[in-house]
Amino acid sequence: MGPWSVGIEDIRDARDTLTGLAHRTPIVTSRAADERAGSNVFFKCENLQRTGAFKFRGAYNALRKAQASTSLAGVVTFSSGNHAQAIALSAQLLGIPAVIVMPQDAPAGKVSATQGYGAEIVRYDRYRENREQLARTLASKRGFVLIPPYDHPGVIAGQGTVAMEMLEEMNDLDLLVVPLGGGGLLAGCAIAAKAANPDCRLVGVEPESGNDGQQSLRAGSIVHIETPRTIADGAQTQHLGEHTFPILQRLVDDIVTVTDDQLIDTMRFCADSMSMVVEPTGCLAAAAVLNGRVEVKDQSVGIVLSGGNIDTARFAQLVGAKTGWSPGRSGQA
Repeated sequence: MGPWSVGIEDIRDARDTLTGLAHRTPIVTSRAADERAGSNVFFKCENLQRTGAFKFRGAYNALRKAQASTSLAGVVTFSSGNHAQAIALSAQLLGIPAVIVMPQDAPAGKVSATQGYGAEIVRYDRYRENREQLARTLASKRGFVLIPPYDHPGVIAGQGTVAMEMLEEMNDLDLLVVPLGGGGLLAGCAIAAKAANPDCRLVGVEPESGNDGQQSLRAGSIVHIETPRTIADGAQTQHLGEHTFPILQRLVDDIVTVTDDQLIDTMRFCADSMSMVVEPTGCLAAAAVLNGRVEVKDQSVGIVLSGGNIDTARFAQLVGAKTGWSPGRSGQA
């Protein structure tokens, strides 16, 4: 396992657990992206994963491991949307009830999809209430297990299968760029990528208004911030986790930020140039590469498109009529 709570063997075990359940998502290229970035760019399309985002990997792995070790009455989590859907579907597949603490301003499509998988929704004010404390109280009262969205060994291991798959196909990547919220995806990907290719550099990307990860890496300790106001709703975290931070501190080479305008530009690019619907949070890594926030010239660059869950109306509102694109949910259960 090494110095952290998660090691490469845990990720290999997660891959076995997820075989036949999680999609092995495609890696796609784009001539337009190569020309704009000045490099060879490869997109790992987790927007085509079950529930429309990478989160299913970690959610199912963590819940299945918990079920294997004890008798589960149910599961509680807190999430703005993608982890919520992932836990709801995982619980449905495993035959246990799920309670999801979601913000009042969570995207309607994500709330509806979560309810569609049979989960009970409890709403809260993300700017005034502590979602984790609310979830812990609910879990204690009902005797359910709590599976948080990122700071959990089983979740981190599951998310690491994203990079494991990518490096199995492309072991010569110079750089892997990954969206960063609470750090579960980046931490898992860092472990898997470095195990496959120690020379592969890792860069995380946050919203400009939510750069707690960048601050934490520079400070050498976890920095807490106020809930960031950004269109990247999946990255509105206030701090990294006790499990994720030590991994990022040791294995990640840099953390950069992008603006909301750059995210919108990248959403438009993905639709126009790749016929791909990617939500704002899912565009974080691509936005950094396409807008020169990371030095990539003449390199082989992997980019994780982490999710594609966005309402049609919201997509049109953000991107406008220039694309002529009519998006729907890009992932299927």
